[in-house]
Amino acid sequence: MALTEGIGIGTSRAPSRVLFGPHETNLARERDISDRHVAYYAARAAGGAGVLVTETASVHDSDRPYERAPLARDCGPGWAAVAEACRPHGTVVLAGLGHSGSQGSSAFSQRALWAPSRVPDVASRELPMEMDQRHVDALVAGFGAGAEAAMRSGLHGVEVQAGQFSLVRQFLSGLTNQRGDEYGSDRTRLLREVLAAVREAAGTGIVGLRLSCDELAPWAGITPEAAPEIVEAAVEWIDYLVVVRGSAMGASATHPDLHTEPGFNIDLCRDVRAAVAGRVPVVLQGSVVDPDQAQRVLDDGAADLVEMTRAQIAEPDLVALLRAGERERIRPCVLCNQKCRVRDNRNPLVSCVANPVAGHETEEPPMIGLPDSRSPAEADPVLVVGGGPAGMEAARVLASQGRPVELVERADRLGGMASRAAEVGGRGRLRELVDWQSAELRRLGVRVRLGVEAGENDLTDREVLVATGSAPGPRSYEIRGGTVLDVTELLDGAETADPVLVFDPVGDAVGVGIAELLAGRGSATAIVTQDQVVGTQLAITGDLADANARLQRAGVALQKRSLLREVHADHVVLEDVFTAERREVPAATVVHCGHRLPDTSLPAERRAGDNVAPRTVHEAILEGRRAAQRMSVPVGGPR
Repeated sequence: MALTEGIGIGTSRAPSRVLFGPHETNLARERDISDRHVAYYAARAAGGAGVLVTETASVHDSDRPYERAPLARDCGPGWAAVAEACRPHGTVVLAGLGHSGSQGSSAFSQRALWAPSRVPDVASRELPMEMDQRHVDALVAGFGAGAEAAMRSGLHGVEVQAGQFSLVRQFLSGLTNQRGDEYGSDRTRLLREVLAAVREAAGTGIVGLRLSCDELAPWAGITPEAAPEIVEAAVEWIDYLVVVRGSAMGASATHPDLHTEPGFNIDLCRDVRAAVAGRVPVVLQGSVVDPDQAQRVLDDGAADLVEMTRAQIAEPDLVALLRAGERERIRPCVLCNQKCRVRDNRNPLVSCVANPVAGHETEEPPMIGLPDSRSPAEADPVLVVGGGPAGMEAARVLASQGRPVELVERADRLGGMASRAAEVGGRGRLRELVDWQSAELRRLGVRVRLGVEAGENDLTDREVLVATGSAPGPRSYEIRGGTVLDVTELLDGAETADPVLVFDPVGDAVGVGIAELLAGRGSATAIVTQDQVVGTQLAITGDLADANARLQRAGVALQKRSLLREVHADHVVLEDVFTAERREVPAATVVHCGHRLPDTSLPAERRAGDNVAPRTVHEAILEGRRAAQRMSVPVGGPR
């Protein structure tokens, strides 16, 4: 069975075996499914998604886990618009339904959190209320009402959430269900009641179940050994099953970042599928972003469908490109979680470092071909100076409109700081994005010259975009001796003497990754941060706890709540941020991982990426794209 082949699910038929799963987007205007959702989902349906599950909607107003979390009773018109937009493509469209229970938030509702028992949530530490029968009845009724509304809206059915953030899962688990009534003695009872209500409301529509089959807490939680019994209690009401892992005990487990190898649930999914014994299709979820791996999963019989959510955020046309035999054109997902993981208090819209159009489909300006209807041969040539992510994206967009483009890069390879970042501990997948951009430039006929230093004389007689990246920033400490290396110098092969101290005033993946890299080489390594924990920005990507654990396992000394004040030949002076007390720490080499500044050595009217303000690869690609769009006349544009 091919990934691009159709499959029957319940009374419907999906056009491919690729599922676009439910995930937080913050695309709602209030608590609805908005026009932004519609455009976002329609793009993935047009690209060949076989099954599409909308963002999980709360089935009761007691649940508002984040500010823009959809509420099922408000989603009817939005669901109908999604159904209408996706219908021409044949995609099976389902409404995600759930309740976060004790993993929710009382910040918006100002009400006690619902839970099976009074067990504080391990993340928020908030103590929930214990539900009585009235609350259970209201919950079950809410699931039924949500399913009925979804069917009235023209959707094919619903998917019930019993995965990581789920009250239903909390009733299934000994970690959170310590009740003395029937819901405690038979922990599958609520699941059966919910599914029965949903099945009755959905009629002949599809009922799917997203189930955590491993809470990664074997002392009391749902285990792989216990999962088949739960599945057996549910299978008579469902039309498909999505096998996931995770709970409050492992917040990063369900959608981990690039430090976790894709396909981590394959063995678990295979075992559950064997227990299902062909009664319903089984879906693998597990950071699968490579179509070849997805196909192997199907060939090996581990699953009937594969969820490729992040892969389709990065590349909406994933299935369509596979069908067209253009596998190499699929924009890669690097699993960095920087822009697609949005369940935090900043309320960012979902997007993608590789594809900044994702989540912003309603705002993307249309691209219109060439000015004055000229042929590509007659179009004005463009020079792009700098072959990092910004420069390559600008060149790609311009060339896709037919503009003749020349890109010059002073280094002997493309990629800029993204290539450097790929060398840092655990971040090698970033190389895939650089390789894809490079391949696109070749396909589009961009003339690329490496090892070329552009001067002011090169910036005449044609349109120019400067994307020459960044330079080391200022130092906020005195250097009275010793060796201080910029992070780029270290990655270029500069030698270090032990002990090495990594100065990380930013708190992102760079400082942590460099410390891991050095420790992996056997260097005595310490990392200095002014924060209470190392790598605070990694909370955004879900890697904060895991990163600190990796550092400690590697033997890296964590110098927290400290500022670097002086560097000497054999030591540094650190200052406590609270007490201002100073102390000496041995160090022969300091690696500086601070903010960088734009490289402004070339005059330019048009700049992009780090040449404007050094930030992440997302901003570089986004600004490269925008700069290219401003250099052309906008209708139909690059993918």
